Amino acid sequence: MSVRIRMSTAAPALAAALMVALAGCTAASTSQGPGGDVPYVAPSVNASAVDKGIQQAEADAEAQADAEAQADRKTALSTKPQEVRSAFAGLQATYQDGCAPGAGDCAYFLGRVNTELAGLDESMRAEGDDGLRHFKEPLAWMSALRTALAGDASTNNLEKHRKQLIGTRDRVNAWMQGHPEDYR
Repeated sequence: MSVRIRMSTAAPALAAALMVALAGCTAASTSQGPGGDVPYVAPSVNASAVDKGIQQAEADAEAQADAEAQADRKTALSTKPQEVRSAFAGLQATYQDGCAPGAGDCAYFLGRVNTELAGLDESMRAEGDDGLRHFKEPLAWMSALRTALAGDASTNNLEKHRKQLIGTRDRVNAWMQGHPEDYR
């Protein structure tokens, strides 16, 4: 795949390098050669400039191909659900944060709890039928929370459902603590 990307990005880069090289030429000429207003450039200097332009275009194309490949790897990693233990660890980390109702830091805190619960839900569901049966209770609690939030993760809505959000986190945490084989 990376060869294909490099080939597809190398052609425009090579064309750009040729355009740079041709830009050094002038349209001012007479039957005896260029006009007096055009400075003389030794052919070796001109060839060196073309080589540099091509090398730069190739380097740019390679850098772009590497960036695209890295972006593809990140996308592949980010679409794979976390393992249950990793997702649960993220949820447990929310116990280190907190906020007073209506405080400025509540947007971050409540959003994070909501995001961590969603990630844990996704991880449990990714376990397939076994996960759906085993994690039946926490999945039901998180489903009820999702229903209450109705897809609205705005600060106002999270604040409105703060008690249910924090309560769901605490219930899931207690359940998971009672099932240590799921996350150790």
